[in-house]
Amino acid sequence: MSLGRLWSALKGHTNKVLEDAADSQAITILDQQIREAKQEIQQCGQSLHSIAAKRKLSQNKVDALQADIEKYSQSAAEHAETNRELALECAQRVGELEQLKASEQSITDSYIKNESTLKSNLATAKNNLRLLEQQVDQVKATQSVQKAQVAASTHFDGGNSKVKTALDSLERIKQKQAEKDAALEAASELAELETGSDLDAKLRKASGGSNSSEDMLAKILAGKK
Repeated sequence: MSLGRLWSALKGHTNKVLEDAADSQAITILDQQIREAKQEIQQCGQSLHSIAAKRKLSQNKVDALQADIEKYSQSAAEHAETNRELALECAQRVGELEQLKASEQSITDSYIKNESTLKSNLATAKNNLRLLEQQVDQVKATQSVQKAQVAASTHFDGGNSKVKTALDSLERIKQKQAEKDAALEAASELAELETGSDLDAKLRKASGGSNSSEDMLAKILAGKK
């Protein structure tokens, strides 16, 4: 093999080893990323609650200012002819309140915009995290099944010396059990010969037996007479 081809082969092997090492750590890395993402989503949810609370307080201020504006506007209109000076004071107060309201309304609008953006981003993050978890779970399940298949193939492969020895032992055990059954059956037959029970059985078989169907029918007919 030329040096170029040898270098290419070594380089390819090295790359494969590095890829295998990276793949073996991929699930661990992704699990860690998922845990960190969940923590960040939780923090984001807390921030969202905080912004919503501030937006509500700001909106309450706007509403209160608007109520004061309406009150002083009504007072200015009521005293416009009867008490010009008081009406002007009320009008001045309305102008001040409107400036305060405009400033507070800009704060409220900012909270509303931030809250909407954060809600959208949070929903997207949750959806992406759910999809990632599904993919990781699927990879884990597939990996477990494949490991089980490889283990079963390895352990029960006929070429496995340990398994082959165990299978041979299993066959010997089965053979010994069959031989023992045959020995017990032969011993039982021998015992029958020695006690004469075997001969009695043969005689009963030759005579049809004392409880044959013919004997029972004859007994029944005799009882009818």
